[in-house]
Amino acid sequence: MSYLDQLNKGVKSDEAAAKPTPGIATPEHAATAPEPPVTSVDLKREYEDAGVRDVLEDLDRELIGLKPVKKRIRETAALLLVERARRRLGLAHETPTLHMSFTGNPGTGKTTVALKMANLLHRLGYIRKGHLVSVTRDDLVGQYIGHTAPKTKDILKKAMGGVLFIDEAYYLYRPENERDYGQEAIEILLQVMENQRDDLVVILAGYADRMDKFFESNPGFRSRIAHHIDFPDYSDGELHQIAVGMLERQNYHLTDEAVSILASYIEHRRAQPHFANARSIRNALDRARLRQANRLFEADTGPLDAAALSEIAAEDIAASRVFLQKPGRNAEHVHPETGPLDSGPPNTGEEERHP
Repeated sequence: MSYLDQLNKGVKSDEAAAKPTPGIATPEHAATAPEPPVTSVDLKREYEDAGVRDVLEDLDRELIGLKPVKKRIRETAALLLVERARRRLGLAHETPTLHMSFTGNPGTGKTTVALKMANLLHRLGYIRKGHLVSVTRDDLVGQYIGHTAPKTKDILKKAMGGVLFIDEAYYLYRPENERDYGQEAIEILLQVMENQRDDLVVILAGYADRMDKFFESNPGFRSRIAHHIDFPDYSDGELHQIAVGMLERQNYHLTDEAVSILASYIEHRRAQPHFANARSIRNALDRARLRQANRLFEADTGPLDAAALSEIAAEDIAASRVFLQKPGRNAEHVHPETGPLDSGPPNTGEEERHP
């Protein structure tokens, strides 16, 4: 029995308990007429009362752009509202499959949307708790025989009643390594996704092309996922809006010249390696604040007011190495901000770990 069915059963039990015993008149029940059966449902009222409007408005406020993503979330909310209404009217119903796939490049809001989805499902009664457990391969797969099953089951236990978000899910499957234990985790996940789909929603996330290959190699996942949502890259204008919003939330502002330099930075950064959308912008602003702090400290002009401490100048952004590096065959070996690395692949901190 799903959580929503349990809620509905509880409501009916409460109504039955409230009815007076036949043949026994009590003061509180003497003049109380029986409530008529539910024959219609006001979807607009359900939309308001369940708090769906609040969740969707928060999504609009917190995330710039992503129109196709927001459209799919609204469509899913409508489906769930109608399904809940059908249950209340006693119509034939079946809990819709809610497992999902979020695909897109890093920094496009996948984790934020997953949090909102968990809240939405909880408000509508489809999951008990509404919490999100975010994991990667390392949280599920052990390094030795006998380690994977306990790790995977422990994560599933924590996620029950909520949403399990598996980032870079394709790393669970490594066919080139015969001694890899990822397949064991996959088998456990598939079983739980099928048998306990009324108490757990699983969201798989990662790059679109790698997720496609992952589904081809593991058709059990594809057959259990009903909602595939693609997250587009942000436009330059949207990234500029995101940057300004990030600064405002920390009580910073850009000078007029810095506004133009930031626009140029975004254009240059997008064309260079390891670009991670909003995450790259956040990292760039952190470095701009670092340069601003050093500029103010080294200037030693005496007491500073709030305006001076809150102003990001053009030079704080223009000093970035992004303006020095040009795309080229060897660009992939040099991170635009941190410079060349001694050996190995770039460690940018912008890999797809938490979308």
